[in-house]
Amino acid sequence: MTVKAMTAEQLTKKIVNKEPLFLLDVRNQADVQDWKIEGEAIVHMNVPYFDLLEGVEGILHDIPHDREVLVVCAKEGSSIMVAEMLSEAGRTVHYLEGGMKAWSEHLEPVKIGDLSGGGELYQFVRMGKGCLSYMIMSNGESAIVDAARMTDVYIRFAKKHHVSITQVLDTHLHADHISGGKKLAEQTGASYWLPPKDAEEVIFEYNRLEEGERIAIGAATIDIHPLYSPGHTIGSTSFIVDDQYLLSGDILFVDSIGRPDLAGMAEDWAGDLRETLYDRYGALSKELIVLPAHFMIMDEVNEDGSVWKELGVLFEENHGLNIEDEAVFREMVTKNLPAQPNAYQDIRQTNMGKLSPDDEAQREMEIGPNRCAIR
Repeated sequence: MTVKAMTAEQLTKKIVNKEPLFLLDVRNQADVQDWKIEGEAIVHMNVPYFDLLEGVEGILHDIPHDREVLVVCAKEGSSIMVAEMLSEAGRTVHYLEGGMKAWSEHLEPVKIGDLSGGGELYQFVRMGKGCLSYMIMSNGESAIVDAARMTDVYIRFAKKHHVSITQVLDTHLHADHISGGKKLAEQTGASYWLPPKDAEEVIFEYNRLEEGERIAIGAATIDIHPLYSPGHTIGSTSFIVDDQYLLSGDILFVDSIGRPDLAGMAEDWAGDLRETLYDRYGALSKELIVLPAHFMIMDEVNEDGSVWKELGVLFEENHGLNIEDEAVFREMVTKNLPAQPNAYQDIRQTNMGKLSPDDEAQREMEIGPNRCAIR
């Protein structure tokens, strides 16, 4: 009996719309504990595939009739087999097309707002990985910030909106995912920008992204102003776009702040992180919309699937912005840090141009959640 696939795009929309879903994850327990699909209306059940080789009779009483059922595995093969067994037992089920690998790679565009003088800003939400990237478009041109390696998504989206990609920027040298910035610039002929203090080991050419640089998009109607904001990395650079938006990279998130340790410099960079958050960001307009490069939990996702909050609200609500004692702050950002991202050293080397893994190796390197924040 043939069972139907559910795409990562369809799953994303169900999660955003809070549609009830029963998710049977047939991966090993350790893999599920490390990284799973989350959503407010999702009920999880984990039964490893190898425990179901003899049949699904033992779990039938746990599979609800009043919720849509989705079977999930790493690549889709095991979930198809389990879904077929459940279907033969009389249940209506779907499997996740492409498995967790496809879930990790899906990018969902969400419009954030209009820009003065014309133009739009879009956020690309990588729900399965917690990564956020951006397209700023105006008068037939666009800039991409913190591009994921799935560059075709941006190229198709730009074509759909009749704009050319002329600028590609990374807020910092990423350690949790492989940047598509350099590749996208090569594919489109765009200029590629990277903070020079993060690029000392980079082996390819790039434009130096430094504070005071003015990067125009579309006949100079929309300006991107880089703001040096070290702490997560020594070169981390934020962008103020159209005097409305603060693209904060991995320095400030909706529910957390960036970690300073991924280059082994936690003690040295803790002071930089505090200065960026409390002084540099503290001097900015509290009406700026903060658009981070990541989110950690589904509570950070708005009703429309976007991730943002006003800077003033974050200064009121984000615990990382409300620690008066510098010693307490330093201890928080250097002690009891979360686990480091999977393969983060290889990812950093890839983003420097020193490693050139093939597509499948890149997928394996990125498997798992992002871990760029301190909560």
